Amino acid sequence: MRIALFQGAPNPLDVPGNLQRLQHQAQLAAERGAQLLVCPEMFLTGYNIGVAQVERLAEAEDGPAAIAVAEIAQALRIAIVYGYPERADDGSIYNSVQLIDGHGRSLCNYRKTHLFGELDRSMFNAGADHFPVVQLDGWKLGLLICYDIEFPENARRLALDGAELILVPTANMTPYDFICQVTVRARAQENQCYLVYANYCGAEGEIEYCGQSSIIGPDGSLLAMAGRDECQLLAELEHERVAQGRKAYPYLTDVRQELHQRRG
Repeated sequence: MRIALFQGAPNPLDVPGNLQRLQHQAQLAAERGAQLLVCPEMFLTGYNIGVAQVERLAEAEDGPAAIAVAEIAQALRIAIVYGYPERADDGSIYNSVQLIDGHGRSLCNYRKTHLFGELDRSMFNAGADHFPVVQLDGWKLGLLICYDIEFPENARRLALDGAELILVPTANMTPYDFICQVTVRARAQENQCYLVYANYCGAEGEIEYCGQSSIIGPDGSLLAMAGRDECQLLAELEHERVAQGRKAYPYLTDVRQELHQRRG
């Protein structure tokens, strides 16, 4: 699978503009032979937009924005992962990401489970115990969002459920560059899976994003890494590298899960 990642500055509150930008990036990725494009956290609206704007812009997972993304994906025959504020049936709002395949079908909608600080907690509800692993073009993949990847249990859970590729839309900011440089590589290596970490660059209000998005191999190697400017990364994924990694580092078969269960 050839995969593309878009890193750019947020475009707050402009859903039509972000859909137009998504179409441009998807077209560029498709022209470069990519089967999947991954965009940052809360891509459709911006991340640091405040409670009132999240309330105003939140949509259902099958709302107008999702329909527009599905039309882009189907027209260009490319799968797309994008972040957005989701309004659930009961009115609760979640920080969510959705995977739309190249036929315009929703394969997965994931709600952020680990909220970061007062910024996240003021705007969103925490997602429930739902960590799906789905298939896309012969690959088993899972989704996490930003702070989720900083908890090793989340990535390990997906890997134990068969994930070969973990997609992580994020909005990571300074001074947390360590996460971009070290943590995400460790998560890939310790689970012998590919990992895609799609971040913002530039500023949004008082937040300065640290960029450094990456596509990481199952051995923790960097297949592609951005600096602090807007770009689209591209990398080839090979199933054989996952198999080789899991043979060289058999953590997933050697782990004694009974020792890691919570007690009383």
